[in-house]
Amino acid sequence: MTLLRHTPKETTVEREALTINPAKTCQPVGAMYAALGIHRCLPHSHGSQGCCAYHRSAIIRHTKEPVAAGTSSFTEGSSVFGGQSNLLTAIQNMFSVYDPDIIAVHSTCLSETIGDDLKQIIEKAKSEGKVPEGKQLIYCNTPSYVGSHVTGYSNMVFGMVRGLAKSTGVKNGKVNIIPGFCEPSDMAEIARLAQVMGVDGNVFPNTHGVLNAPLTGQHQMYPEGGAKLADIAASGDAIGTIGLGEWATGQAAKHLDSENKVPCNILGLPFGLEATDDYIMALSEMTGKTVPAAIDFERGQLVDMMSDYSQYFYGKRVALAGDPDQLIGLTKFLVELDMIPAYLVSGTPGNKFERAIRQITKDVPAEIKVKCPGDMFHLHQWIKQEPVDLLIGNTYLKYVSRDEDIPLIRHGFPIVDRMGHTMFPTVGYKGALRLMEKMLEAILGRRDRDDTETKFELVY
Repeated sequence: MTLLRHTPKETTVEREALTINPAKTCQPVGAMYAALGIHRCLPHSHGSQGCCAYHRSAIIRHTKEPVAAGTSSFTEGSSVFGGQSNLLTAIQNMFSVYDPDIIAVHSTCLSETIGDDLKQIIEKAKSEGKVPEGKQLIYCNTPSYVGSHVTGYSNMVFGMVRGLAKSTGVKNGKVNIIPGFCEPSDMAEIARLAQVMGVDGNVFPNTHGVLNAPLTGQHQMYPEGGAKLADIAASGDAIGTIGLGEWATGQAAKHLDSENKVPCNILGLPFGLEATDDYIMALSEMTGKTVPAAIDFERGQLVDMMSDYSQYFYGKRVALAGDPDQLIGLTKFLVELDMIPAYLVSGTPGNKFERAIRQITKDVPAEIKVKCPGDMFHLHQWIKQEPVDLLIGNTYLKYVSRDEDIPLIRHGFPIVDRMGHTMFPTVGYKGALRLMEKMLEAILGRRDRDDTETKFELVY
């Protein structure tokens, strides 16, 4: 906190090899999160115990839910000579002791650096009978020193369809819906909207019911939620795939298209009005279903609130930090509210991000600064040069919020000092209402705090 007060206002040297306060975490965290979206799945970190402990703790602190995972427990010997023996033993032990339906293995920076070949090791485990009949074993490569948790999520979802999806040649009438990196509550809302549309949606991964499971008083090693293995296998016979978030879902959706002849439509995460409309229309066009009155009602409520409260949002300047898919969706929503997404940084690399933001904000009457990959130090410097009215980002942005006295809306990953994000969605029409509520509370709460006595009105 004290160090932030020494953040210089002006940028004297353009940093290329140094990241300060990154707006991301490492690939294996995202891979583990995706794996937990499969029913009765045991994720496995192929690396040291400390790596696995960090991946688990990052998700546990965010969701406040228990997370079980295996580790190859590298020692000095494994680190030099390779971890194949450790992984083979771990696979055999986990199936016999914990009885998962599937183990999802992801690599770490250590196993990637020494060159362990996960594909070869997984094939060896299967050929040696270490995978019981009816059980599954999938993998993905997630070197921690490139990409981000979103990259890891994408790689694990790709590992799911690569290892599980099958084609029988007979279409099953279902629509694959692949949510991007978002909350369990968001995945539930994405599935609910498809259900209201009357669409037989195959949502995977789906951490709803796993990382926001109820407290029943009974221990369950594997909660009731998550996408079923049979449904992921059947994704190869779907009539189409909708990927929600290009960074997190594009790789898997395109694989289903090229390998299983399942046409894909890659959209943005459905934050706000237009992006949710796009999702609903994609469901309608892919299945021939008409949009029911219940969906029109929800949409109308959002339009009504946007109209009623536009006076408080108009022209407010916002700084955002987070994942590219989420920032693109949030930026669209802010523009719909006539707000100004002044500054955006994402730690996940990708050249398309800045182009997408520029396109969305092309008619915004203000300068928009974008940095990708960027960090919160960049964001803080921009804010010092010209302040904003609101911050949107994860828990780590709270230090900038306090230092600059700017209200913060916690959104993204990780959020470790508040609750509600795993239970209440921010996607869809209903999720947009919640986002508006949170932003309005922050803006008017600040106004109540700062107004003079003569301006402190009961009704705005």
